[in-house]
Amino acid sequence: MRVAMAKNRGVLIAIEGIDGAGKSTQSVLLKRALEQRGYEVVLLKEPTNGVWGSKVRRLAQLGRHVSPEEELELFLRDREENAKQHIIPALESGRVVIMDRYYPSSMAYQGALGIDPQLIRERSERVAPVPDLVVVLDVPPEVGVSRILKRGERPNHFEEEEYLRAVRDVFRRIVEEGMGVLVDGTLSPQRVHARILELAMPLVEDC
Repeated sequence: MRVAMAKNRGVLIAIEGIDGAGKSTQSVLLKRALEQRGYEVVLLKEPTNGVWGSKVRRLAQLGRHVSPEEELELFLRDREENAKQHIIPALESGRVVIMDRYYPSSMAYQGALGIDPQLIRERSERVAPVPDLVVVLDVPPEVGVSRILKRGERPNHFEEEEYLRAVRDVFRRIVEEGMGVLVDGTLSPQRVHARILELAMPLVEDC
């Protein structure tokens, strides 16, 4: 059973991809472009800085010492809280909500650990709204890790290259199965932004 939403609501856009794909950069660029066109935009991120999201962040930094199922439960609790407190109210007020990661990331990251991605999708859609648009920024894992290092950061436990290869495979598979649009994340930020804006504008104009 999906989360019930009002018929006349805003637009929910998820920007996805492996670590280092450019999600945060593109989320900010899209927010800025839509605001310049007069739209009210809310930019949110998963995991959040809430109680459950903070636990996920600690796993990334200190080590994934819980089972994939327990890890997924943390993401789901964080998602449900975020949906109730932020996503649903923003959509019901007619705003555009941009998610810098959403449940397709859980499908890919926990799916790469052996959990059925469709089960993750079903459980997520019981607690959080279905996105109107999912954009998956596609880059090779070595490119993602290189970008993380160039930022002066050390890859965390979610960002190991071999693992990211499996995550990328799941992202590609869920796009092939009809969820989302694949965008070449190795292009210049300006070209990637132009493509995302091209995908988003018809939805935003209709809301």
